[in-house]
Amino acid sequence: MSTADRAPATAVVIGGSTGIGRGIADAWAAHGIETHVFSRSRPAGPGGDRLVWHRTDLREAEQAKESLRSGMPERIDLACYSAVYFTSRREPFTRTAEADWLDQFAVNVHGLSWTLRAALPALREAAPGLFLHVSSEVVYNAGPHRSGYAATKAAADSLIRSVSREIDPAEVTFVQTLPAGMVDTPGIRARRPAGFDYRGYMPPAAFAPLAVELARTRGVPYAGDALVVHEDASWSSVAEGLPVSQSRPVADLRA
Repeated sequence: MSTADRAPATAVVIGGSTGIGRGIADAWAAHGIETHVFSRSRPAGPGGDRLVWHRTDLREAEQAKESLRSGMPERIDLACYSAVYFTSRREPFTRTAEADWLDQFAVNVHGLSWTLRAALPALREAAPGLFLHVSSEVVYNAGPHRSGYAATKAAADSLIRSVSREIDPAEVTFVQTLPAGMVDTPGIRARRPAGFDYRGYMPPAAFAPLAVELARTRGVPYAGDALVVHEDASWSSVAEGLPVSQSRPVADLRA
């Protein structure tokens, strides 16, 4: 059976209870893939009952590592890391609380490393397994007043690209994805004022077609690439054009 024809059996999504991770988890589960979600909150709403939930708080290192160690299924064909930590608001580096700085590294970088260590053996057995990392435009555009987020997402991007060069692509394919614009998620809504207009924001479900395509192909045609998902659910390589910066001018932030 060819790589493109075989149906993957099991997937894990770290940070899959809401946001982009939930859009990917729902897409995989809807296509009959046993999908495990590792997150702080239980997946709620339509489709939540199709996801196998493992409580995991990446800010609690020992609990998180034990959850990943004990909760990872024996077989893993697909893995997605979508967990992310933002600060409650944008502010200069010198005013960023140390707790926020450390939590961003815990979730955006250390959690990714723990997931790689926990999932890679089973992904290699799948030959090829797929590891999908949800990246950000801030990797390419930097981020005034969100330096911790920019630093940690850049570190995560470098970690994925480095590990991908250590492993035979016939064993594991590594793909990154990121949104072309802002995404309507609970985390973003917590940072916006009441009555904010989200009509220009992308829904997490925009990532579903790409998730299905990557499941079907195990990411082989896209190995090593970073794919920008657009509002119409199409995607393109970041090599074809960098995503627009979501940073606001510093002058506007001071206003």
